[in-house]
Amino acid sequence: MHVAQILKEKGSRVVTTTADATIADAARTLRRERIGAILVTNDDGTPAGIISERDIVRGLADTGASLLEKHVADLMTRSLFTCAPSATVEAVMEEMTSGRCRHIPVLEDNVVVGMISIGDVVRSRVDTLESESDQLKNYIVNP
Repeated sequence: MHVAQILKEKGSRVVTTTADATIADAARTLRRERIGAILVTNDDGTPAGIISERDIVRGLADTGASLLEKHVADLMTRSLFTCAPSATVEAVMEEMTSGRCRHIPVLEDNVVVGMISIGDVVRSRVDTLESESDQLKNYIVNP
């Protein structure tokens, strides 16, 4: 299965923010949207980084409540793992595992076309394995 199939099923909507937004704004957006990460974009829409719940929790532990007044640029992860819609789920899962990242923007011709999470990837993989298992069971029962 390819990333494009995941996006087809879940949709391609990506929640974004800017580097000059406050951490408090980012936290409110994460809560409102019920998501784990927000893509940070430049003025031209290209990815600049990502800010996650985990980033905010770590920042609060290090800085305290004053962190909420800081800007997303002060806390965001700047080096991003990205993938194309044509990437296989297996390759993306390996990248997420080795890079210890939970969200990956999907780019096509340097344009953001979606974002996938580790949950999306695992769900897709489980669905594939269940389908293969059903096919094997059917083959054994009905040779």
